[in-house]
Amino acid sequence: MARNEEKAQSMLNRFIAMKQEEKRKPKERRPYLASECRDLAEAHRWRSEILREIGVKVAEIQNEGLGEHRLRDLNDEINKLLRERVHWERRIVELGGPNYTKNSAKMTDLEGNIVDVPNPSGRGPGYRYFGAAKKLPGVRELFEKPPEVKKRRSRYDIYKRIDASYYGYRDDEDGILEKLEGPAEAEVRENAVAEWRRMEQIRREARKAVKSGEVATVGTAASAAEILFEEVEDVVEEERRMEREREERERSKEEFVVHVPLPDEKEIERMVVEKKKMELLSKYTSDMLLEEQAEAKAMLNVQR
Repeated sequence: MARNEEKAQSMLNRFIAMKQEEKRKPKERRPYLASECRDLAEAHRWRSEILREIGVKVAEIQNEGLGEHRLRDLNDEINKLLRERVHWERRIVELGGPNYTKNSAKMTDLEGNIVDVPNPSGRGPGYRYFGAAKKLPGVRELFEKPPEVKKRRSRYDIYKRIDASYYGYRDDEDGILEKLEGPAEAEVRENAVAEWRRMEQIRREARKAVKSGEVATVGTAASAAEILFEEVEDVVEEERRMEREREERERSKEEFVVHVPLPDEKEIERMVVEKKKMELLSKYTSDMLLEEQAEAKAMLNVQR
């Protein structure tokens, strides 16, 4: 009895499920072209469906044990869905909806750094890799940065970076050198002033001792002798300099020796007059007359 009731209940359950299935609308297929959709709400629904499918496949592709062929197929399917999502997002903008492309996700490498989308051969621009597909043979190299080759600088590149700072012309502009040299300069100046005052004091005492005829102390006498010796040396050096200048002036005044005969003033005047005469004759006489005049001078043995 219980067995029959269970059968009837089972048949009733199947009948109820069948009726409910008949009442449901047939499952709609996503339009092949996004341009065929005319409703903004429908476009949002199809975009959401594509995002769910992408999420499922991205979660599945994280498993490295699926095998190389399955990982490559999953990666191709995800890229196909991504292209389809772009078409639907563009259609949403055309229907007056929001622009989702502004906040699109960036592609990252194995370390999580944002990289440019690689373009391997045969895949076209914008092809992306996800999950374990990034570790496949031939794909890992796409995300590895080539080693930087350090280029040797040429002489032109070296000299191009040399400016006034390289030669130390701008060391005073930063203020560091001034801070370091300021105390040393002040100390040297104070020592020089103190030494000058001490020497002036010794000179005054030495002059007073010489005028009064008094005997100075040992230290003062030695200092005075040193100062007087320096003054005598200065005088002798000045006299030597004046003697050299006088010798140079006398040497410059010596007569210049002429090794070739030079014409005197009368000879120069005669040559100038002769030249002017020839210019006048050539201006107012013909060539034939000049030749006759030259022949007559030759016959008369006239030199001028």
